[in-house]
Amino acid sequence: MNISDKQKKILTLLADGAFHSGTELADALGISRSAVWKQLNGLAELGLQHSAVSGKGYRLDNSLELLEASQINAVVGDRVGALISSFEIHDQIDSTNRYLVERSQNNALSGSVCFAEYQTAGKGRRGRQWVSPYGSNIYLSILWRFQQGPAAISGLSLAIGVAVIRALKQHQINDIGLKWPNDIYSQGKKLGGILVEVSGETDGPCSAVIGLGLNLFLPETEAESITQAWTDLSKITGQNQLFRNKLAGTLLNHLLPVIAEYEGVGIQAYLDEWRSYDCLTGKSATLFIGQQQFEGIVRGIDDNGMLLIERPDGHVQTFASGEVSFNGSAPQ
Repeated sequence: MNISDKQKKILTLLADGAFHSGTELADALGISRSAVWKQLNGLAELGLQHSAVSGKGYRLDNSLELLEASQINAVVGDRVGALISSFEIHDQIDSTNRYLVERSQNNALSGSVCFAEYQTAGKGRRGRQWVSPYGSNIYLSILWRFQQGPAAISGLSLAIGVAVIRALKQHQINDIGLKWPNDIYSQGKKLGGILVEVSGETDGPCSAVIGLGLNLFLPETEAESITQAWTDLSKITGQNQLFRNKLAGTLLNHLLPVIAEYEGVGIQAYLDEWRSYDCLTGKSATLFIGQQQFEGIVRGIDDNGMLLIERPDGHVQTFASGEVSFNGSAPQ
């Protein structure tokens, strides 16, 4: 569904979570009250629920903080701001990653940053759709160009995970960890995911689009299609009112320096910190690579950021890719 200009205006008025009369909304938009009702009914398709009470009007079931470039930039430091070549916020887009991948093919500059309020085809690992109700979470992608080829940025997604944890901790959000290779977890449930898409020469210049999806608030009705245990920041913090613009700026403050410096320092600069956030070590798990399955106990990562699994025969095997499933409990 495409969000209309009228719906965006309605959302801006209703974002505070307070009641607004049909007359007030109709006057603000220059439409009839029946047209207001029709526009509001379409919001459910964006993952937004509203209430209507006679004598009070309409309100969103959960207040919103819509993204504002000025508020995000007010948080971004001067050093980080200098790394940003372009900054876009889209009301709606198919995928922030896909958008920047296409822009990279058209010579977009390193440091292109793209946020979205709503994604119609957001992607997770293995092509999964990323559930994305309008104006509720963080959907962010950054394009960066590297000179030494894909091998020089091996393990970048792990370093990005460290940067995300740093940003969350700055907002006093704790009890969070990292699940190899690309997930942010809390109490055994997925809070967010990282998707790095690399293209270019094997031994020469390449570009990477680094995508982050972070759950701030997921309505239960929207989350019904998610097939794995999930959580969001509202559940972790107990607060329904979350500051998206401040968090968006803080994420850029931590992500961009890590990305800009990565080619020079590599995964070694982040190994110890990543290990301190590792929520898999010591747990029984199954690694899926295509149709193959490898069971064992996770023994952390090696110095190249590869996963170590102790197989049933006691042999420790190293894996460069795959997806890990675990039950969240340590083996007996």
